[in-house]
Amino acid sequence: MDLGLHYWNFSTPAEPALIAPTLARTARIADEAGFAQFSVMDHYFQMEYTAAHDEPMLEGYTTLGYVAAVTERMRLGVLVTGVMYRYPGLLAKIVTTLDVLSGGRAELGIGASWYEREQRALGVPVVPVGERFERLEETLRICLQMWGPDNGPFKGEHYELAETVCVPAPLSRPHPPILIGGGGEKKTLLLVARYADACNLFASSVEDVAHKLEVLRGHCAAEGRDYDAIRKTALYVAPIALTDPDQVLRDAEQLAGLGITQLDFMPDREPVAYATEFAERLLPRLSAI
Repeated sequence: MDLGLHYWNFSTPAEPALIAPTLARTARIADEAGFAQFSVMDHYFQMEYTAAHDEPMLEGYTTLGYVAAVTERMRLGVLVTGVMYRYPGLLAKIVTTLDVLSGGRAELGIGASWYEREQRALGVPVVPVGERFERLEETLRICLQMWGPDNGPFKGEHYELAETVCVPAPLSRPHPPILIGGGGEKKTLLLVARYADACNLFASSVEDVAHKLEVLRGHCAAEGRDYDAIRKTALYVAPIALTDPDQVLRDAEQLAGLGITQLDFMPDREPVAYATEFAERLLPRLSAI
């Protein structure tokens, strides 16, 4: 079982001047301990169902560029890039830049953006859900074209590019892995089957993950895609990692039995302390699954 650290909260410690050194130290601890991936959110306001919307939040790709400079091994990705926040051609260049500067460690985590409060507040266009998924599919096609040999134009329903030049090319081969986040059964998991190298589900329950994976298997069969070629990851949402490690281990074993190969964990306290204790108490046990 691979492990990911999902750094979702910049409120601890409270002093803004301590955000950068805390982030750097946490990332180094995770990198040296053997975490496979370090991810951040693509939000500009904190999520309202989690905390106050005006808690500290940093832009994701700038943050990962900083993390790239202080780490050596972990994959780096935004979990999950909101499709409405960046033009697709620019997103491909942003991920390429992260990949080149990190030595080939970037991953494109992407999904249909949803947080309308921050979009309306910051002037991001808010479009119907169906259109967001249309734009998501076009964005995936554009990124794949920019990371391939075709430098020609792209014309879609929502985006039109005169050229798809991307120099330098990413160091990752054949391109930075594409991860689509979310468990929507009709559209999200279909796009996973059609385009993604990995998926990310909420590990809300073993039963729910099992159901989502069966839906994905069905989409893969319909699309002629090898289900086993898709890496299955899950975000462990229960904040019990350090309070009930035995339960986490039991859950991880069951999820591994379903085919989940990576679990991402969210610090629920001061992140340096969380990463240190997790590395000592849980990482060896979970990595052995």
